[in-house]
Amino acid sequence: MIAGILIEGLIYGIMVWAVFITFRVLNFADMTVDGSFPLGAAIMAVLLLKGFPAVLALALAFAGGAAAGLLTSLIHTRLKIPDLLSGILTMTMLYSINLRIMSNRANLSLLRVPTLFTRISDWTGGFMPPQGAIVIYCALVVLGSKIILDLFFHTDYGLSMGALGANPQLIISQGMNPDILKMSGICLANGMVGVSGAFTAMYQGFADVNLGSGMIVSGLASLMIGEFLIRSNKISALTLRVILGSILYRALMYFARNYGYYLHMTANDLKLITGILIILCIIISKTGFRSRPWLKRSHL
Repeated sequence: MIAGILIEGLIYGIMVWAVFITFRVLNFADMTVDGSFPLGAAIMAVLLLKGFPAVLALALAFAGGAAAGLLTSLIHTRLKIPDLLSGILTMTMLYSINLRIMSNRANLSLLRVPTLFTRISDWTGGFMPPQGAIVIYCALVVLGSKIILDLFFHTDYGLSMGALGANPQLIISQGMNPDILKMSGICLANGMVGVSGAFTAMYQGFADVNLGSGMIVSGLASLMIGEFLIRSNKISALTLRVILGSILYRALMYFARNYGYYLHMTANDLKLITGILIILCIIISKTGFRSRPWLKRSHL
């Protein structure tokens, strides 16, 4: 139970980082996540079935997600379409693209295909339970990703990206192109979503065209839950609380699935629970805790 919650929380936490970058850093309501998540899963499944190395498949899943983010940013910046509608358009088009990638099949099974997780289970042998080994592996991947992300947001480019969401006029006054910064952030975020989708496909043993349904909502719920766990403006703390929020959200969903029958609730009510969680977080944030921007170098 605990191992499953940790694995899911860590894997989906990469996706929640992407939601943090678009919604909190760039102040960009990006709905592309619901399409780029199954895109990463589809790329991973197809390449593994064709015998490609999992590491190469992960890299291409990141590239595919970044390409989806680039499309959204171009629709927004070049065609001057609102951010929300730009993401919805890309998400809608990606449904057909994902079906094309999977040869017009709604899902692909990976149960008989070696993945990173099956190899980890084979390598550990009898030294530790397979689930425990997978938890350690996911924790190391997330830790490495967190270090890279923290270092990126300590650079001048990362600081400028953070300033863009809070004060776009400041970026223009510094002679920088806000559209390029926005494109970079959206591509980075959706690339991370693609990687999260790829890991999910390997862990669950299949890729499905509907895998991203409601993903942005669960990402927002995880993000808001994390904001109540750690109250800090340092980027290292901000990225940490995203992961903690993701793990706690997965724990809440686990208990809702397994013990919700006491309240006459079923798995069909999970999206209702997620929506209520987001509403409660918004109400509490408006009446109590308010986050502050992290634009100054001293905050980092």
